[in-house]
Amino acid sequence: MTLTGLLSLIRPINSIMVGFAVVVGMAVSNFSSISLLAAGLGFLTGFLVSSYAMIVNDKYDIEVDRVNNPDRPLVKGTASVKEAEVFAIILLTIGLISSAVLGWLTFFIAVVFALIAWLYNYRVKKYGLLGNGLVSASIAIPYIYGAAANGALQEPLVYFLALTSFLAGLGREVVKTICDVKGDELRGIRSVARMWGVKAAAKIGALLFILAVCSSTIPLILRIVGVVYGVLVSAPICIFLILSAKILRDYSSKNAYRVKRAALLGMLLGLLAFIVGGYFRW
Repeated sequence: MTLTGLLSLIRPINSIMVGFAVVVGMAVSNFSSISLLAAGLGFLTGFLVSSYAMIVNDKYDIEVDRVNNPDRPLVKGTASVKEAEVFAIILLTIGLISSAVLGWLTFFIAVVFALIAWLYNYRVKKYGLLGNGLVSASIAIPYIYGAAANGALQEPLVYFLALTSFLAGLGREVVKTICDVKGDELRGIRSVARMWGVKAAAKIGALLFILAVCSSTIPLILRIVGVVYGVLVSAPICIFLILSAKILRDYSSKNAYRVKRAALLGMLLGLLAFIVGGYFRW
């Protein structure tokens, strides 16, 4: 296995984002109680378990990648399937050990995260909305893990962060199925757009975006956060409401692609609102 093949297998940018999400969960749950050790171990767990998930994805998608992503390491031969399996086990083992150092609860959450990644790639991705739900759950879980690592699971704001991320992520995944109808047909994936039609996928995606907006406003209604959060969250709220209208008006593949890309900006701004608004609660 070459170094380039190794780095390509783990998709470091994706894994860094998961590790960062764990630290964000810690910050939102209780910024003042974060320890450097816990943050480091939390980031390491997120990074390593995500890297394991990326390798599992490449293993089960190797035949599809021969057509759609011929530059992937397992297809090009810069890494063998056996090497990838060994590497994945090593990464997962170290990740679970780092989670166990933080406590039994963090270990349990890390195991669940790893199990979700395996189930999704092994079989569930073919089951449309259920597969989309597992992908979205993997977006939300790192925040809960961060709160557990910080010993602050009692903080309600982190749950609204996880719920909002789940709903927005699920909406994006459903909209994405509009773009992927042809590819999903080749892979036998029973996606929302393929099984129910692109119009239904647009409606479901828009509904999920709106539910994410509702979820993001509840902390304000409950006065968990204050004006700072309210000002910052207004931008992603506007983005997702506009995206909902756009996908309902035009559910073509081209527009769905634009909507799913713009949704990432909305999710990023929403994350910023939770981080800053959770710290400055006035």
